[in-house]
Amino acid sequence: MQIPDIESVLKESLSLTELVVTGDGSHFQIIAVSDMFADMSRVKKQQTVYAPLKPFIADGSLHAVSIKTFTPEQWVKEKKFNMPGAL
Repeated sequence: MQIPDIESVLKESLSLTELVVTGDGSHFQIIAVSDMFADMSRVKKQQTVYAPLKPFIADGSLHAVSIKTFTPEQWVKEKKFNMPGAL
């Protein structure tokens, strides 16, 4: 079982202005930024990001994924609190 290149999969599948992927092994944290999240419910945002990753979750190469989504405007305000290593 090979660990997928989550960043490439999401960049190819979704129209994102910014993407941060961190993690190790089969546990990953994803921050996705796009205008497309503006009018989506929280559940729809999660489903949108999970969709391209489903094959990797199904085959067990991804075990746990934490997703945070933001519009570009929200990301300007939240970036300092959500970047890996931020205090």
